Amino acid sequence: MKDISQRALNIADLREIARRNLPKGVFEFVDRGNEDEVGLRNNRAVFERIKLRPRRLVDVSARTQSTMLFGKELKIPIAIAPTGSGGLMCYEGELAQARAAAAAGIPFSVATGSMTGMERVVAEAGGRLWFQLYMWADRTLSHQLVKRASDAGYEALVVTIDSAVASNREYNVRNGYTVPFTFNARNTIDVLMHPGWMFGVLGRYIVTTGMPRYENYPSARKSRITAEPMDRTKLKNDSLNWEDLRTLRKLWPRTLIVKGILCPEDALLAADCGADAVVVSNHGGRNFDSYQAPIEVLPEVVDAVGKRLTVLVDSGFRRGTDIVKALAMGAAAVLVGRPTLYGTAAAGEAGARHAISILRKEIDRAMAHLGCNSVSELNRNHLRSPESFSWLNHPDR
Repeated sequence: MKDISQRALNIADLREIARRNLPKGVFEFVDRGNEDEVGLRNNRAVFERIKLRPRRLVDVSARTQSTMLFGKELKIPIAIAPTGSGGLMCYEGELAQARAAAAAGIPFSVATGSMTGMERVVAEAGGRLWFQLYMWADRTLSHQLVKRASDAGYEALVVTIDSAVASNREYNVRNGYTVPFTFNARNTIDVLMHPGWMFGVLGRYIVTTGMPRYENYPSARKSRITAEPMDRTKLKNDSLNWEDLRTLRKLWPRTLIVKGILCPEDALLAADCGADAVVVSNHGGRNFDSYQAPIEVLPEVVDAVGKRLTVLVDSGFRRGTDIVKALAMGAAAVLVGRPTLYGTAAAGEAGARHAISILRKEIDRAMAHLGCNSVSELNRNHLRSPESFSWLNHPDR
């Protein structure tokens, strides 16, 4: 894949290249939110209202973003979030993202819905790898994935708990997009108008392994996955409860991360169940349109459980300054999803590396303006925000 990503000066530029490269239905599946997309827009709007307070005449010539996460060095205070669509951004896009993450010294999260098997990612990409898990109604199927991930040597298990029912992504239905693909007049024309993607991504799958599949699903499920609309999937589980998390704690021998927390009460319950970390997340605005933005509740979660477990955050991060704001609120690191997907769609592994590099440079620039040589120096003294965020404007918190 030709590396055109270097034209991009920021993540928005990478997004535009991805939009041009991908069929509309594929791009909108990655890019858009849920229903009226109020939550998607609010994720970004909140960042704009939170301001940073600079400090002057501080020697910042020794700046480093290196920090520790779960007892290991993190070169940049980010990790790549689990996304099930990497394999549609480019051929075997999960491998491209995983290699980019390994080169940058950050974790990569392999999704349950990945189109590359978890064992292949270990063998062909390496690096720090986390596995994201959905719990299904038949718990034994999910527990099989837990064992596979453990046997493959994954560092952490990321349990997503915010998907009890299917999201209402109406645009997927309008676009006629399903995974694996069922072609109709609308999306056939869409694909034909993007020959680079048709031959370079879909065509390569067809001549090698056939239509993309969810390679991490148990064998019994793989054979039954047909072209079912993405918002009609019946594999999610609305009976999931905290006892399931306690069971996973017994089954999983390493770091256990709970993703989808949006209130301090649930963070406390996660800690009580033995979780090592939580991700404050609204699924990137993709699951429910009236959720608050994670950055709005992050300080409350940090105050409630920050001394008991590690607090991470995702959803809506597009700039290094966004990441710095979260770190100043007390997050140990930030998970980014769409930025590296855009990069992968733009130029495969090189594009994913460029997305990470953009964020790294922006974080570095922000740290210099704030008078910080290390991530650990960031704190709420560096933040100012409107009265609706009055709990941020207390330096002693």
